[in-house]
Amino acid sequence: MRISFVGGGAMAEAMISGVIAVGVASPDDIKVGEPMEGRREYLTQKYHIRPLAENSDVVDGADVVVLAVKPQQASTAMTELGAALSPEQTVLSIVGGFKVAALVEGLGHAAVVRVMPNTPAQIGAGMSVWTATPEVSKAGLEAAGTILRSLGEEVYVPDEKLIEMATALSGCGPAYVFLFIEALIDAGVYLGMTREMSRKLTLQTVLGSTRLVSETGRHPAELKDMVTSPAGATIEAVLAFEQSGFRASVLDAVIAAYEKTNVLGDQK
Repeated sequence: MRISFVGGGAMAEAMISGVIAVGVASPDDIKVGEPMEGRREYLTQKYHIRPLAENSDVVDGADVVVLAVKPQQASTAMTELGAALSPEQTVLSIVGGFKVAALVEGLGHAAVVRVMPNTPAQIGAGMSVWTATPEVSKAGLEAAGTILRSLGEEVYVPDEKLIEMATALSGCGPAYVFLFIEALIDAGVYLGMTREMSRKLTLQTVLGSTRLVSETGRHPAELKDMVTSPAGATIEAVLAFEQSGFRASVLDAVIAAYEKTNVLGDQK
């Protein structure tokens, strides 16, 4: 598969690394438009690909063109790309906040895939939620799914409003999890552990608990109850969480992120 990237930042690099690692594309199949010379040199040395200074120069011959610039650069990039795109090419956008209609209008191109990835994609453990316009061909849909599976898990949704919901949950979600991890580590340090020991215990606990939910298919509440003995330490901690509004705080945070996502999307 021939893939061109407009923008060579962290998420584009994650996708480049993923598609090369699983054999979706070879380095010779990949082009990158990246204005920063230092970044072009880095990508060349690490992945043996062909970064170019001008975005419009990477489009020719690509099956999929990945729009991977920052939101404030997207309008300019789309204007540059529009004249270079051919109707059979699929544009896959990972630009935050830009809805399908804005992408189609900005590019002057109908075959568009919109994706909400998240940062664990950088290690092949991402969660990508995506949708596509009716003009994207079957081959284009298959290509998009294949690329996104190289980053981790992917879910296609027919309704674009689910992208905004996914942004608030899985797109922003790593920050929520990192905050919880940080707090657990600090709690261990407060109790008297070294930070190294607290970090190790916390990370394995979070990782193991996540795997237990995923691999057993059991409800988190059921698994929580298995750990929670009558009049024990765990129920004491659960009570403290409930008294501090932990569950409601998580709900409020995700809802706030969703509302902000809608506001930002309406501004594009």
